[in-house]
Amino acid sequence: MSPGSVWLGIGLVVVGCYALKLAGLSVPERLLAHPLTRRATDLIPVALLGALIAVQVLATGRDVVVDARLAGLAVAFVLLCLRVPFLPVVAGAALVAALLRL
Repeated sequence: MSPGSVWLGIGLVVVGCYALKLAGLSVPERLLAHPLTRRATDLIPVALLGALIAVQVLATGRDVVVDARLAGLAVAFVLLCLRVPFLPVVAGAALVAALLRL
């Protein structure tokens, strides 16, 4: 890959990001105030976080793998449902995953 094509790619990404930001600023206020739009924007971060967690826990390359990570996630879920503070949740999930890998 030549340095010219790298800089061209960087330039295209910069222009695309700017255009996307400008498009977001150009959306009419009445569309942003619509209840469906507000509900969707409230749910998008939750869906993205769920997808990231699923990929990190269940994927190894292109394969779906069920291993100690899933058990750790299950323990974290149970501890969060029991309203345990965050750091003990992380420690508990890591401990379970480490013991299963042992």
